Amino acid sequence: MRQPGNGSAAPDPASSHVFTISEVLRELHGDFPDLTASKLRFLEERDLITPARTASGYRKYCAADVERLRFMLGLQRDRYMPLDVIKKTMDALDAGEQPEELPDAAPVGPREVTTEMAAHLSGRSRPLSRKELRAQSGATRGMLDTLENFRIIKADRDGNYSHHDLKAVRSVRVLARYGLEPKHLVNIRRSADNELDLIGRAMAPYAARKDAAARARVAESSKEMLENLRDLRDSMMDAAVESLDRS
Repeated sequence: MRQPGNGSAAPDPASSHVFTISEVLRELHGDFPDLTASKLRFLEERDLITPARTASGYRKYCAADVERLRFMLGLQRDRYMPLDVIKKTMDALDAGEQPEELPDAAPVGPREVTTEMAAHLSGRSRPLSRKELRAQSGATRGMLDTLENFRIIKADRDGNYSHHDLKAVRSVRVLARYGLEPKHLVNIRRSADNELDLIGRAMAPYAARKDAAARARVAESSKEMLENLRDLRDSMMDAAVESLDRS
Protein backbone atom coordinates (compact mmCIF):
# COMPACT_ATOMS: atom_id res chain seq x y z
CA MET A 1 0.00 0.00 0.00
CA ARG A 2 1.38 3.35 -1.06
CA GLN A 3 2.07 5.67 1.86
CA PRO A 4 1.49 9.46 1.93
CA GLY A 5 4.36 11.46 0.60
CA ASN A 6 5.83 8.59 -1.40
CA GLY A 7 6.63 10.42 -4.59
CA SER A 8 8.31 7.47 -6.28
CA ALA A 9 5.05 5.66 -7.01
CA ALA A 10 3.26 6.39 -10.26
CA PRO A 11 -0.08 8.11 -9.71
CA ASP A 12 -3.13 5.90 -9.95
CA PRO A 13 -5.46 7.28 -12.66
CA ALA A 14 -8.51 6.10 -10.70
CA SER A 15 -7.41 8.10 -7.66
CA SER A 16 -7.54 11.36 -9.65
CA HIS A 17 -11.26 11.08 -10.32
CA VAL A 18 -13.33 13.85 -8.76
CA PHE A 19 -16.70 12.93 -7.22
CA THR A 20 -19.71 15.17 -6.69
CA ILE A 21 -21.90 14.61 -3.63
CA SER A 22 -24.38 12.57 -5.68
CA GLU A 23 -21.55 10.42 -7.04
CA VAL A 24 -20.21 9.84 -3.52
CA LEU A 25 -23.68 8.70 -2.41
CA ARG A 26 -23.90 6.30 -5.35
CA GLU A 27 -20.39 4.99 -4.65
CA LEU A 28 -21.20 4.24 -1.00
CA HIS A 29 -24.82 3.22 -1.44
CA GLY A 30 -24.09 -0.52 -1.41
CA ASP A 31 -22.53 -0.37 2.08
CA PHE A 32 -24.47 2.60 3.45
CA PRO A 33 -27.88 2.83 1.73
CA ASP A 34 -29.16 5.37 4.28
CA LEU A 35 -26.35 7.84 3.68
CA THR A 36 -27.63 11.25 2.58
CA ALA A 37 -26.17 14.51 1.37
CA SER A 38 -27.19 16.06 4.68
CA LYS A 39 -25.19 13.44 6.57
CA LEU A 40 -22.14 14.24 4.41
CA ARG A 41 -22.53 17.94 5.17
CA PHE A 42 -22.97 17.09 8.87
CA LEU A 43 -19.67 15.15 8.84
CA GLU A 44 -18.06 18.15 7.20
CA GLU A 45 -19.44 20.42 9.94
CA ARG A 46 -17.74 18.13 12.48
CA ASP A 47 -14.42 18.44 10.59
CA LEU A 48 -14.35 14.73 9.79
CA ILE A 49 -14.11 15.27 6.04
CA THR A 50 -12.91 18.32 4.14
CA PRO A 51 -13.75 18.13 0.44
CA ALA A 52 -12.18 20.59 -1.95
CA ARG A 53 -14.33 23.25 -3.58
CA THR A 54 -14.74 24.35 -7.16
CA ALA A 55 -14.52 28.02 -8.09
CA SER A 56 -18.32 28.07 -7.88
CA GLY A 57 -18.28 26.65 -4.37
CA TYR A 58 -19.41 23.11 -5.19
CA ARG A 59 -17.90 20.30 -3.15
CA LYS A 60 -15.61 17.86 -4.94
CA TYR A 61 -14.36 14.65 -3.37
CA CYS A 62 -11.35 12.63 -4.44
CA ALA A 63 -11.14 8.83 -4.30
CA ALA A 64 -9.24 9.03 -1.00
CA ASP A 65 -12.06 11.14 0.48
CA VAL A 66 -14.54 8.43 -0.49
CA GLU A 67 -12.45 5.74 1.20
CA ARG A 68 -12.05 7.94 4.27
CA LEU A 69 -15.83 8.22 4.44
CA ARG A 70 -16.23 4.47 3.99
CA PHE A 71 -13.75 3.91 6.81
CA MET A 72 -15.44 6.33 9.24
CA LEU A 73 -18.98 5.24 8.47
CA GLY A 74 -17.95 1.63 9.00
CA LEU A 75 -16.50 2.46 12.41
CA GLN A 76 -19.68 4.30 13.35
CA ARG A 77 -22.05 1.58 12.18
CA ASP A 78 -20.21 -1.62 13.03
CA ARG A 79 -18.08 -0.60 16.02
CA TYR A 80 -20.69 1.82 17.41
CA MET A 81 -18.10 4.57 17.73
CA PRO A 82 -19.62 8.00 18.47
CA LEU A 83 -18.41 10.79 16.22
CA ASP A 84 -16.26 12.43 18.87
CA VAL A 85 -14.28 9.18 19.25
CA ILE A 86 -14.06 8.80 15.47
CA LYS A 87 -12.78 12.38 15.26
CA LYS A 88 -9.99 11.63 17.76
CA THR A 89 -9.18 8.43 15.91
CA MET A 90 -8.93 10.17 12.55
CA ASP A 91 -6.88 13.03 14.00
CA ALA A 92 -4.44 10.48 15.42
CA LEU A 93 -4.23 8.62 12.11
CA ASP A 94 -3.70 11.89 10.24
CA ALA A 95 -0.82 12.61 12.61
CA GLY A 96 0.74 9.21 11.88
CA GLU A 97 -0.15 7.76 15.28
CA GLN A 98 -1.78 4.44 16.14
CA PRO A 99 -5.05 5.00 18.05
CA GLU A 100 -5.91 2.54 20.79
CA GLU A 101 -9.37 2.11 19.30
CA LEU A 102 -8.00 0.39 16.20
CA PRO A 103 -6.14 -2.92 15.84
CA ASP A 104 -2.45 -3.01 15.04
CA ALA A 105 -3.29 -3.85 11.44
CA ALA A 106 -4.77 -0.39 10.89
CA PRO A 107 -2.64 1.73 8.57
CA VAL A 108 -1.34 5.12 9.60
CA GLY A 109 -2.72 7.57 7.10
CA PRO A 110 -6.45 6.98 6.57
CA ARG A 111 -6.45 8.70 3.21
CA GLU A 112 -4.52 5.68 1.95
CA VAL A 113 -7.08 3.20 3.28
CA THR A 114 -8.23 0.85 0.55
CA THR A 115 -11.75 -0.47 0.15
CA GLU A 116 -10.60 -3.87 1.40
CA MET A 117 -8.85 -2.44 4.46
CA ALA A 118 -11.83 -0.26 5.33
CA ALA A 119 -14.11 -3.28 5.14
CA HIS A 120 -11.73 -5.33 7.31
CA LEU A 121 -11.40 -2.67 10.00
CA SER A 122 -15.10 -1.94 10.17
CA GLY A 123 -16.00 -5.60 10.46
CA ARG A 124 -18.24 -5.19 7.44
CA SER A 125 -19.28 -8.35 5.66
CA ARG A 126 -21.81 -9.13 2.99
CA PRO A 127 -25.22 -10.48 4.02
CA LEU A 128 -25.33 -14.18 4.79
CA SER A 129 -27.92 -16.64 3.57
CA ARG A 130 -29.48 -18.94 6.14
CA LYS A 131 -27.31 -21.77 4.85
CA GLU A 132 -24.17 -19.65 5.21
CA LEU A 133 -25.21 -18.54 8.70
CA ARG A 134 -25.56 -22.19 9.74
CA ALA A 135 -22.22 -23.13 8.19
CA GLN A 136 -20.27 -20.26 9.77
CA SER A 137 -21.90 -20.48 13.20
CA GLY A 138 -22.29 -24.24 13.52
CA ALA A 139 -25.91 -23.81 14.59
CA THR A 140 -28.66 -26.27 13.76
CA ARG A 141 -31.83 -25.35 11.88
CA GLY A 142 -33.74 -25.76 15.11
CA MET A 143 -31.49 -23.34 16.97
CA LEU A 144 -31.87 -20.68 14.29
CA ASP A 145 -35.66 -21.15 14.33
CA THR A 146 -35.67 -20.71 18.12
CA LEU A 147 -33.44 -17.62 18.00
CA GLU A 148 -35.72 -16.04 15.42
CA ASN A 149 -38.78 -16.84 17.52
CA PHE A 150 -37.15 -15.06 20.47
CA ARG A 151 -36.10 -12.14 18.20
CA ILE A 152 -32.42 -12.62 18.97
CA ILE A 153 -31.70 -12.76 15.23
CA LYS A 154 -33.78 -11.47 12.35
CA ALA A 155 -33.57 -11.99 8.61
CA ASP A 156 -33.89 -8.98 6.32
CA ARG A 157 -36.54 -8.68 3.63
CA ASP A 158 -34.44 -10.84 1.31
CA GLY A 159 -34.11 -13.61 3.88
CA ASN A 160 -30.45 -12.82 4.61
CA TYR A 161 -28.64 -12.20 7.90
CA SER A 162 -26.03 -9.67 9.02
CA HIS A 163 -22.69 -10.14 10.73
CA HIS A 164 -24.48 -9.03 13.92
CA ASP A 165 -26.70 -12.12 13.62
CA LEU A 166 -23.64 -14.32 13.11
CA LYS A 167 -22.02 -12.88 16.23
CA ALA A 168 -25.23 -13.44 18.22
CA VAL A 169 -25.53 -17.08 17.14
CA ARG A 170 -21.90 -17.79 17.99
CA SER A 171 -22.39 -16.25 21.43
CA VAL A 172 -25.47 -18.36 22.05
CA ARG A 173 -23.55 -21.50 21.14
CA VAL A 174 -20.81 -20.64 23.66
CA LEU A 175 -23.40 -19.95 26.36
CA ALA A 176 -24.99 -23.31 25.60
CA ARG A 177 -21.83 -24.96 26.96
CA TYR A 178 -22.82 -23.58 30.36
CA GLY A 179 -26.34 -24.93 30.12
CA LEU A 180 -27.98 -21.72 28.89
CA GLU A 181 -30.48 -22.39 26.14
CA PRO A 182 -32.01 -19.77 23.82
CA LYS A 183 -35.18 -19.72 25.92
CA HIS A 184 -33.07 -18.58 28.88
CA LEU A 185 -31.94 -15.53 26.93
CA VAL A 186 -35.36 -13.93 26.55
CA ASN A 187 -34.49 -11.41 29.25
CA ILE A 188 -31.52 -10.23 27.19
CA ARG A 189 -33.89 -9.44 24.33
CA ARG A 190 -36.19 -7.63 26.76
CA SER A 191 -33.25 -5.69 28.18
CA ALA A 192 -32.23 -4.62 24.66
CA ASP A 193 -35.81 -3.53 23.96
CA ASN A 194 -35.83 -1.50 27.18
CA GLU A 195 -32.60 0.27 26.22
CA LEU A 196 -33.98 1.04 22.77
CA ASP A 197 -37.12 2.40 24.41
CA LEU A 198 -35.00 4.69 26.63
CA ILE A 199 -33.15 5.99 23.57
CA GLY A 200 -36.40 6.47 21.66
CA ARG A 201 -37.94 8.49 24.47
CA ALA A 202 -34.87 10.68 24.85
CA MET A 203 -34.73 11.35 21.11
CA ALA A 204 -38.48 11.89 20.65
CA PRO A 205 -38.37 15.72 20.92
CA TYR A 206 -35.64 15.89 18.28
CA ALA A 207 -37.03 13.14 16.04
CA ALA A 208 -40.15 15.25 15.49
CA ARG A 209 -38.13 17.41 13.10
CA LYS A 210 -38.31 16.04 9.59
CA ASP A 211 -35.27 17.63 7.93
CA ALA A 212 -32.41 15.33 6.96
CA ALA A 213 -29.83 17.17 9.07
CA ALA A 214 -31.95 16.65 12.18
CA ARG A 215 -32.30 12.94 11.40
CA ALA A 216 -28.53 12.66 11.08
CA ARG A 217 -28.07 14.30 14.48
CA VAL A 218 -30.68 11.99 16.05
CA ALA A 219 -28.89 8.97 14.63
CA GLU A 220 -25.54 10.15 15.99
CA SER A 221 -26.95 11.00 19.43
CA SER A 222 -28.67 7.61 19.57
CA LYS A 223 -25.39 5.85 18.87
CA GLU A 224 -23.69 7.88 21.60
CA MET A 225 -26.44 6.97 24.09
CA LEU A 226 -26.17 3.31 23.12
CA GLU A 227 -22.41 3.37 23.65
CA ASN A 228 -22.76 4.86 27.13
CA LEU A 229 -25.57 2.50 28.09
CA ARG A 230 -23.34 -0.38 27.03
CA ASP A 231 -20.44 0.99 29.10
CA LEU A 232 -22.74 1.40 32.11
CA ARG A 233 -24.03 -2.15 31.80
CA ASP A 234 -20.54 -3.55 31.31
CA SER A 235 -19.20 -1.71 34.35
CA MET A 236 -21.96 -3.11 36.57
CA MET A 237 -21.53 -6.63 35.22
CA ASP A 238 -17.72 -6.48 35.54
CA ALA A 239 -18.01 -5.31 39.15
CA ALA A 240 -20.41 -8.14 39.97
CA VAL A 241 -18.21 -10.80 38.36
CA GLU A 242 -15.10 -9.45 40.11
CA SER A 243 -16.93 -9.67 43.44
CA LEU A 244 -17.48 -13.38 42.81
CA ASP A 245 -13.75 -13.82 42.46
CA ARG A 246 -13.15 -12.07 45.80
CA SER A 247 -15.81 -13.99 47.71
